[in-house]
Amino acid sequence: MLTVENLEKRFGGIVAIDGASFEVERGSITGLIGPNGAGKSTTFNCITGVHTPDGGTVTFDGTDITGRPPHAVANRGLVRTFQIAREFPEMTVLENMMLAPNDQLGESLWRSVAPVARREVVEQEERVLERAWETLEFFEIDHLAEEYAGNLSGGQRKLLDMARALLTEPEMLMLDEPMAGVNPSLEKKILERVHDLREQGYTFLLVEHDMDVIMNHCEHIIVMHQGSVLAEGDAEAITSNERVIEAYLGGEI
Repeated sequence: MLTVENLEKRFGGIVAIDGASFEVERGSITGLIGPNGAGKSTTFNCITGVHTPDGGTVTFDGTDITGRPPHAVANRGLVRTFQIAREFPEMTVLENMMLAPNDQLGESLWRSVAPVARREVVEQEERVLERAWETLEFFEIDHLAEEYAGNLSGGQRKLLDMARALLTEPEMLMLDEPMAGVNPSLEKKILERVHDLREQGYTFLLVEHDMDVIMNHCEHIIVMHQGSVLAEGDAEAITSNERVIEAYLGGEI
């Protein structure tokens, strides 16, 4: 589903990504790991259009998306979350959800006021509202629908971030440290939702520092080091790779 070939990114004299290449299979949960400064977040940013790569290509579902802006990448069905959830704190959880779907008719001024078009806007908003409630229920945060997003805990914000991403109708979700700052009960809930969605056909690429999460929940693991891909494979292959142990895991797993 996703192919990254010879990706490069420099910031002045600093080489953040140095010819990284890897693939993410459709319907998989793939982990992207590496020490701080390995280039993981920059790779995420280059794939999703936050940064423009200095070299290489990114292909998603057969389409070259290299250098496309974030909204264009998202509209293709590749959506990401961030390490620090980016909710609108002074809006309710439900209002945050209602903003997510693409191509809402109510965003057009004339449709909002013209009588015939206005009916279409209202009908679409009703469908979006129904989907928003269903998604909140799926993530088990529907009881927080009327709560201001800024009042949520870190784990609840991660769930909201994923729920909002899902409303964009993506084919693939890229999760940047979804377990960071999350308590064990909410971590379990997030992982359950990820597996449920994978069973529904979604594809996942996640950056995560929790090795238990990576080793126990990812079929394929990509290890980055100094901007390049150091190793790839399943959990057994990664935990027995001497280069990985030496460069990343400090001599033990």
